[in-house]
Amino acid sequence: MQELALFAGIGSDLANMGAETARRFGVDWPHFIAQCVSFAIVAWLLTRFAYKPILRMLAERQQRIAEGLANADKIKQELAKTEAARKELLEQASAQANTLIEEARAAAARVQDREIQKAVAAAEQIIAKAREAAEADHARMLAELRREVGRLVVQTTAKVTGKILTADDQRRLAEETNRELAA
Repeated sequence: MQELALFAGIGSDLANMGAETARRFGVDWPHFIAQCVSFAIVAWLLTRFAYKPILRMLAERQQRIAEGLANADKIKQELAKTEAARKELLEQASAQANTLIEEARAAAARVQDREIQKAVAAAEQIIAKAREAAEADHARMLAELRREVGRLVVQTTAKVTGKILTADDQRRLAEETNRELAA
């Protein structure tokens, strides 16, 4: 019981000391409470109408940037696939050309000199056509890839910047992308 009385005495002494300190520093309780309420209202308004929308906007921007990076990685992968397909096509054309040359040489061994010249000329023409076809396919694939990359760069730039690009902006971005791809 004495302990409770002791604690009560300490509590009242602390309360008196707090009230005395507040009086000594000139604390005006009605104004202090009004300022605390005003601060709480301003803090709540800032949190509700400024801080949360800013965080939401930053999260959206981060998501758009991540999507743009994912698209860039996808474009790189598609470019690598296209390059591998082009190399495979060239190897197949070269293998076919080599096969035709070997056939022409076998026929040339059995035929007279004039027939040998015709067969070699035909094989060279086939090789030239195969190379032309491979080069044309390569050029077509590169042009298609450049258009697609340009379109994706314009689309990604529009999404990342959040504004509608003019026709001049789109053309400029496509040209810059084609120059970088050509280099």
